[in-house]
Amino acid sequence: MSARKNPFEDVMFYVNPIYRQKVEGTATRVADLSTKIRKVATYPTALWLDSIDRLPQIHNWLDDARRQQEQVGKPMLTVFVVYDLPNRDCAAKASAGELKLEEDGEARYKAEFIDPIAEQFRQHAGQPIVAILEPDSLANIATNLGNRKCADSADAYMRSVAYAISKLSQEHVSVYLDAAHAGWLGWDDNRSRMARVFKRVLDLAGGPEKIRGFATNVANYNTLNGHDGKKLDRSNPCPDEVTYVHRLSDTFKRAGIKRKGFIIDTARNGKGQIRHKWGEWCNVKGAGLGERPRATPDDSPIDAYFWVKPPGESDGVSEPTEPRFDPSCKSADSAPNAPQAGSWFESYFLELVRNADPPLE
Repeated sequence: MSARKNPFEDVMFYVNPIYRQKVEGTATRVADLSTKIRKVATYPTALWLDSIDRLPQIHNWLDDARRQQEQVGKPMLTVFVVYDLPNRDCAAKASAGELKLEEDGEARYKAEFIDPIAEQFRQHAGQPIVAILEPDSLANIATNLGNRKCADSADAYMRSVAYAISKLSQEHVSVYLDAAHAGWLGWDDNRSRMARVFKRVLDLAGGPEKIRGFATNVANYNTLNGHDGKKLDRSNPCPDEVTYVHRLSDTFKRAGIKRKGFIIDTARNGKGQIRHKWGEWCNVKGAGLGERPRATPDDSPIDAYFWVKPPGESDGVSEPTEPRFDPSCKSADSAPNAPQAGSWFESYFLELVRNADPPLE
């Protein structure tokens, strides 16, 4: 069962050495920003498990975190994103996954992906772990059933996420479900539909107590506070991410999902007024690093600000002839010359550093 205590309190955060190497490589090439760039390398980012062949890396990360934990004498928290749902990214193309429903994808997701993760987590029972489940998945059921692929995937999404919850919810593992963001589910009807979807999934998984809470703004750009959203669409009652979290929490309570904490991804939300509509999500130009990862117990129900999307990793390729191209990555708001999703996008990373708010001092 997932821990009831805020897992981000009274711990140190594990820093991904692979990400640190990418940042250091950029620092050696960009001398005038090297000091600020190297500060980025000191902050933790989530570890993305986005394919079956990434799973052997789990032991390396957790073993490394355990060594550090033993050295400093304080719990070392490791944050994972679990992201390989069958028919993944049903409403877009840039992050389409490896598993397809018509090729036994649901069974493979359970046996070849979730079960090995659960076993490796179990073997590291002395360490705190956070697992953020399947960005963008269940929100598609709430709003995108007009898309044939999403409609065909809906039942498998719910069964698969419920299975993941049931297996990953362990005494030392705090599970958070992805809950989209203000610009997607901020409207009252959307939040209500989302609550019904989550309630059904949690019932399948064994009940709301199986999870610690929800993660929002994952890989997105919504500012924490302010009226940026009002300029994008005045009909949205949630103009920023903190407002969204509070309203979403109230919506969930009415659906019987109570006493849940929230993670807000602040990796790229430091600067507002950078896009023309809520729906622009791919390598948005002008973005900046946001609040540094930290526990926020003074702002219930927010458990933490965290860099879930590693800053500098691309959202999707901008070249139309490349595999997995999505037109959103070629929009007027998107940075040019972007590589494939997950690849290091150095020029974009430098923009995030320059536009950081709070600034990198």
